[in-house]
Amino acid sequence: MDFLRWLFEAQIPIGGSALVLREVLGNIFGLLSALGGMRRKVWAWPVGIIGNGLLLTVFLGNVFGAATPATLWGQAARQVMFIGVAGYGWYRWRQARISGSQGQVIVPGWAGNNVRIALAGAMIAGTAALTPLFGALGSYPPVWADAWTFMGSLLATYGMARGWTEFWLIWVAVDIVGVPLLFSAGYYASAVMYLFYGFFTLAGFFVWWRADKREHRSTGAAAVTVGAAL
Repeated sequence: MDFLRWLFEAQIPIGGSALVLREVLGNIFGLLSALGGMRRKVWAWPVGIIGNGLLLTVFLGNVFGAATPATLWGQAARQVMFIGVAGYGWYRWRQARISGSQGQVIVPGWAGNNVRIALAGAMIAGTAALTPLFGALGSYPPVWADAWTFMGSLLATYGMARGWTEFWLIWVAVDIVGVPLLFSAGYYASAVMYLFYGFFTLAGFFVWWRADKREHRSTGAAAVTVGAAL
């Protein structure tokens, strides 16, 4: 109990203000999860879940009586969503590693035009539908930005679980809107981390793109070898 009390109350003094320790730790776990995801490691999912749990308590701010400047219902709700979708991704990647050749976790691939259109439509429609809901709950304005980051996070996490390379680009769209929102709301640790994520997700996109090309070259070479043998 003493540890939990310390965890909820601990702050890191920065100049004339302070950062909530849980926010810093949650983002560190999130970064580790992103690194694991880029390398296609199964442990990325449980590590991310720990970070999501910590950040959930941060973004609920006033509910926990914390010193955070604003409650962001969209940011809080997406931590719950992350935990649920991460459970699906954890299961899917574990199954892929068990059934895949040489224990590979997952092979990156492109979603295809139809799926891309569906993702874009879901992003716009979901943002429009959630904006009045988050507004009614008292989320920090602009409320549409909170809804946008929620929907983008949902679609990006699902895309990662499915192995779609495009999910990295969805994260970029989330960061473009999410960074200014977090700075405005006073969540400086998360804003700085999301700013870093913006560059990191671009790097992750090219890493998965190259991995997809390597897999296709390997598959093509194997097919040629088999055909020659026949």
